Amino acid sequence: MNDCEIARRTGIPRRTVRDWRRHGGQHHGFGKNDDRTKQPDPHCPICGNGNLDPGWYAYLLGMYLGDGCLSERPRGVFQLRITLDLRYPGIIDDCTSAMTAMNHTMKVGRVKRTGCTDVNAYWKQWPCLFPQHGPGPKHLRTIVLAPWHQEIADAYPGRLLRGLIHSDGCRGMNRVKGKDYPRYFFTNYSPDIRAIFCEACGKYGVAWRPTNWKTISVARRPDVAKLDLIVGPKC
Repeated sequence: MNDCEIARRTGIPRRTVRDWRRHGGQHHGFGKNDDRTKQPDPHCPICGNGNLDPGWYAYLLGMYLGDGCLSERPRGVFQLRITLDLRYPGIIDDCTSAMTAMNHTMKVGRVKRTGCTDVNAYWKQWPCLFPQHGPGPKHLRTIVLAPWHQEIADAYPGRLLRGLIHSDGCRGMNRVKGKDYPRYFFTNYSPDIRAIFCEACGKYGVAWRPTNWKTISVARRPDVAKLDLIVGPKC
């Protein structure tokens, strides 16, 4: 079975499937011989002295958990790639700003593909910021927030929700007795990521309910209005 067929059947981007094939699904952590351990990056907020913008980080964490992929490249450099719909240039701009905020000396690029854009940046320290990185798709492994992640998620639930919905969510209309009512949907195959979404909803003060095994909805009118304040229209 080729990469295109695997991508079609699983819904995983073809480039992500290709990366897994090329690198054998290896998870490169922080070993004794890891260059990052020997030479911490002064711009990294975890292993160096960089300043972490918690609002932008909460947003980028949501984007990564939804549509992000972290892949190792030669010489211990990691590529963070987030694939976004070309129809929403505002979200692409926000994602670019969020990546830039992690390290202002880092170049953030965009690669246009059919119907979408890859926002990407190369940095050895990405695993410091996203220790959830591991082999295989996220829904087939455990996704847990580190304690410092949880502190940011608790302090900025709206920003986290914005990133999650911009990546794997949508705002649609629900017709009831001939009338249209807006509601939000968040769809993700990972039960851990759905749980992170639901917990953020609770912290932000909006009610949620499952519509099926992989989708969470927010449908009450006051809750939709509250999400509108921080998610905004896709544009």
